[in-house]
Amino acid sequence: MNQHRITPMTESGLLAALTVMLALAAVYLPVLGMAAALIWPLPVLVLVVRHGVRWGLMAVLVSGVIMALLIEPMVALRLVLAFAPTGLVLGLGFRRRWAGARTFVMALAASLGGKLLVFALLFAVTAVNPLGMEMDTVRESFDAAFRMYEEMGIDARQLQQSRADIDAGLSMLALLMPLVVLMMGLLDTLVAYLLGTRILRRLGHDVPQLPPFEAWRLPSAFLYLFGFALVGLYWGGTRDIPQLYQAAMNANMLALFAGLIQGLSLSHCVMRHFHLPTSARVLIYAMILLSGILTQIVALTGLIDMIFDYRRRFGERNKK
Repeated sequence: MNQHRITPMTESGLLAALTVMLALAAVYLPVLGMAAALIWPLPVLVLVVRHGVRWGLMAVLVSGVIMALLIEPMVALRLVLAFAPTGLVLGLGFRRRWAGARTFVMALAASLGGKLLVFALLFAVTAVNPLGMEMDTVRESFDAAFRMYEEMGIDARQLQQSRADIDAGLSMLALLMPLVVLMMGLLDTLVAYLLGTRILRRLGHDVPQLPPFEAWRLPSAFLYLFGFALVGLYWGGTRDIPQLYQAAMNANMLALFAGLIQGLSLSHCVMRHFHLPTSARVLIYAMILLSGILTQIVALTGLIDMIFDYRRRFGERNKK
């Protein structure tokens, strides 16, 4: 039987068509659109691994032009800038067999760079802060909902209390917008990495993996960042320096998030050591994530573990 090998040109055309279909879904499907946007870099990733960065860039360019014709040039450009760097860098890392952690960090940096380019583009075109514009849209939607509730005759005092709670939440969200952008980049990088490795393994490629979760160790710089953030919160609050307060608040939340990841990794290591069943581990994780106090305790434990390395001390004690 004759076997026909798919040429890079054919495969790049097929994958470019797939990226266009995902872009259309991301724009026009209200619920599935977010999932389609998150997996948009996958065809680019696969193409770079199989045929090189040149073919990946060509596919991005072709799909971007087609998206601009079918959707809208500005929307197409935003999608390409926001998600293409993630797929290109992940594909490059897998193709060159970088370590899993290095590939992930480089892809995260590319994702954040792409999103910052999108914000810069929107600001250059509209002369309006895109983050502030998003917050205004959210506030307008809540105002419309409250007006509808008032017309339905719901108690005014209850609505006023709910409005005050939502305003406080939106104010905090506006304060943490830089961290939100970072979490957006982290989410799409994580999804592309995990799904990309599974797809490439199914295609017969040997790709580097991240270390086991119980072995994850984050830099101790996050602990120092947490300390500096506390000082910044104090100075920014007492000296009425809003820029310092916002920067310190974002740094504080970032450090606590890193501590939570480290703390969960430490917890996973301990639970594996004592051979807890999977059901018990899931229950403990749920209790940690659903309880604010437990979440803070685990996050602070993780920050301290970055310095003292409890896993090493625990292992040395068991060897004696």
